[in-house]
Amino acid sequence: MGWPVHIIAVGGLVFNQSGEVLIAKSIRKNTWGLLGGQVENGENLEEALKREIFEESGVQVKVRKLVGIYSNVKQTVWHDGVTAGPTKITLGFQCDYVGGCPRTSDETSEVVWVKPEEARALFADPVFSLRLKNFFNDNGIVSYHAFTTQPYEHLFSSDY
Repeated sequence: MGWPVHIIAVGGLVFNQSGEVLIAKSIRKNTWGLLGGQVENGENLEEALKREIFEESGVQVKVRKLVGIYSNVKQTVWHDGVTAGPTKITLGFQCDYVGGCPRTSDETSEVVWVKPEEARALFADPVFSLRLKNFFNDNGIVSYHAFTTQPYEHLFSSDY
């Protein structure tokens, strides 16, 4: 029996002083989503989130608080369409804008500030829509969601 294999990822919704949020369009999927990505070996969650947001958008942030835990419990097919991908746990955080100008990267084709209602309208993916709902809740509750993708099925939710 080998070691368990899970991807640990972080995602953040960045708020500016005007109440807008920063979203990005993925080059790979051509869909709008949140900024973030995999936690690298030896990196803590906050460092990983700040790094990922900066790499993908050019924006520097302060991590405010954890708002959600999202667990994709089904092994999926990786981006190449062949390779089996591991299960994934993503931790979602609210973040505050600190500095930098939004710019694209090798992962993002567009990075823009939008009003919260615009972000809701642009997020077609059910996982991102679910996560976005949690990011706008300011009640101090951390939500947990288990789901599968390929196809999407929501399996479980709980608030803590």
